[in-house]
Parts: sequence; structure tokens; C-alpha cells
Amino acid sequence: MFYTGVGARKTPDNILVLMKRIAIKMESYNYTLRSGGAKGADSAFEFGAGTLKDIYYVNDCTPAAMAIAGNFHPAWDKCGEFAKKLHGRNAFQVLGDNLDTPSQYCICWTPDGCKSHSTRQYFTGGTGTAISIADAYNVPIINLATKIDFDGWTAWTIN
Repeated sequence: MFYTGVGARKTPDNILVLMKRIAIKMESYNYTLRSGGAKGADSAFEFGAGTLKDIYYVNDCTPAAMAIAGNFHPAWDKCGEFAKKLHGRNAFQVLGDNLDTPSQYCICWTPDGCKSHSTRQYFTGGTGTAISIADAYNVPIINLATKIDFDGWTAWTIN
């Protein structure tokens, strides 16, 4: 069982604490984290996940992963090679090593609370690519910037 744990590098501290608590609890249910190793949200999830984690870095990106990301990025033709690899690793974060096993959840934080490809905007940031891919593969998107998701997952980590 897998879940994607991602978000902005500038995720608020209270959300980072919640992300770590979510990761700890998900590990207790034998869920493996998929994330990207960036500062902020990715690191909070990774710190809480213990040994059950698959972390994808820019150098892990493949042409197949970039092709998937390119289907969803609104300005793919304006991205340089490094940016394309950054977005491409989102495909692994949602779909796994072979790009064929969607996560059970995409848990994230974005400044705008985005929860679908259709509501993605500039302010969603790079996490928007993971959200778009998750949405296309019917992976439930939990955005901790929304009150309902924040409150629900906070209660879950306490019980």
C-alpha cells in the first residue's frame, strides 16, 4: 500500500507537524510513503515515515516519467530540462517505480488548497503536477490547506 506525501517547500510549520504525524501513523498501517526529498512538506513526510518510504530525486527521472508530467503541466514547452525532471519525478511519486501502481492517497499542502487538475492554478506551485496526475488516475487528493482535510486528518492522527 502506498501514499503520496508532497507539498510546498514553504508549508506552514503546523502543517509540517501534522504531515510528520500522518506519516508516523501511515507507517503503523504499513503504508509506504512516496515523496520527492525536497525541503518542507516532502521532508516532513519522510522524517515521519521511518523505513517505509520511496524517495524520488531529480536524477531518478526518466523520459517516460517526463512524458506523463508533460501531459499535465500547463506550460511544458516553457520548462527547461531540469524543471521537466522536477515535474517528472511527480509521476513516480504518484504511480511508483514502474509508473503503473497508483498511490491510495495523495496527501499534500498547497497555498491555494487545490484538489484537482481543473482547479490547478499558478499558485498551486510544483505540487500541482502531482495533483493533476493523481486526479487523472483517480487517486483521492487530500489537501491539508482545506479545513475539512486538515480537521479530519488531525483527528485521525490523534485517535
